Amino acid sequence: MKQILLTATVASILIASAAMADDGFLAKPRHHNTLASSVPDNGDQNPYAIFVAPASVGKIKQGDVLVDNFNNASNLQGTGTTIIDYHPDTQDMSLFANIPHDLKGCPGGVGLTTAMAVLKSGWVIVGSTPSADGTTATKGPGCLIVLDANGKVSGTIAGANINDPWGNMAVIDRSDTATLFVSNTGFGVGAPEGAAVVNKATVLRIDLSIPSGHAPVVKNQTVIASGLSEQAAKDVFVIGPTGLALSADNKILYVSDAINNRVVAIDNAAARTDAGGLREVTKDGFLRRPLAMVMAPNGNLLVTNGKNGQVVEIDPIAGKQLSAQWIDADKAQTPPGSGDLFGIAMTTSGDGFYYVEDDTNNLMVAQ
Repeated sequence: MKQILLTATVASILIASAAMADDGFLAKPRHHNTLASSVPDNGDQNPYAIFVAPASVGKIKQGDVLVDNFNNASNLQGTGTTIIDYHPDTQDMSLFANIPHDLKGCPGGVGLTTAMAVLKSGWVIVGSTPSADGTTATKGPGCLIVLDANGKVSGTIAGANINDPWGNMAVIDRSDTATLFVSNTGFGVGAPEGAAVVNKATVLRIDLSIPSGHAPVVKNQTVIASGLSEQAAKDVFVIGPTGLALSADNKILYVSDAINNRVVAIDNAAARTDAGGLREVTKDGFLRRPLAMVMAPNGNLLVTNGKNGQVVEIDPIAGKQLSAQWIDADKAQTPPGSGDLFGIAMTTSGDGFYYVEDDTNNLMVAQ
């Protein structure tokens, strides 16, 4: 599959901020452009994860933007199996991987989530929160799927600590070793959708060894946070901790606690040996069910909202929300853009960010 799409500037309303801080990162991006459709030939939709490749290995080029899909062509949640690869240098989109839905070693099958990482060694690790019929009534605990740099499945990571890996991964990548951080939102969650909130979601740290020429090997798994809120939901499958982003020194892991409408911090995240306490960074304000999250070059967090089409900038040290910018003002949803924003990642130049729009199944860039 190969697609070439013309870049189009989104209407000027998308660059209007609810409040604009002149010294914030969101004061800079002024153009919001459509890069490509995220729908591959099999019709998968509902783009979730975004990750920018840190190195050129196999068919991955440094700077490529990998995006996965959570839904299949029938728009059933927890059934998407494809990862697509956008090449900024050629503006082409190609299929990176199409994973079998009934993948052996992944309990319940495959439904790709926002939990995805591309390592310097070329290995791609992506989370699965699967369903047989698009509802949580038939969901399985899922797994993390390991693919090589050519999109071939090499193995899976599953077990007692992994139950529906959901949130976008934060990564410490040392080439021959790596540390992954991923949230799990499946513990105690099932039918009926819309049931009571369950406080059983976790954040898991996974330490990997990456021998030259061989697939990553799990050396340690440590639950570094537990008791986070989660809930089955008909419209978005599961609501739970989604965004994970590390501070520049890799000591603090920030997590978006969607149900409680806040961002929390896990101190000493790379070294702590148990599920210690959480520290609240900021709550409410511009936040409307915070989802995906990334650290901008200025040290501030950018967080997408699940209940409107805005991205929010947060100074995590001061615990201050600086501004909110409309990046999806689709009035077909109420409020505009509600339920459209999921993954977010910085551009390689650091002057903007990539995001996906679920309403149009497009990969976008703000610069």
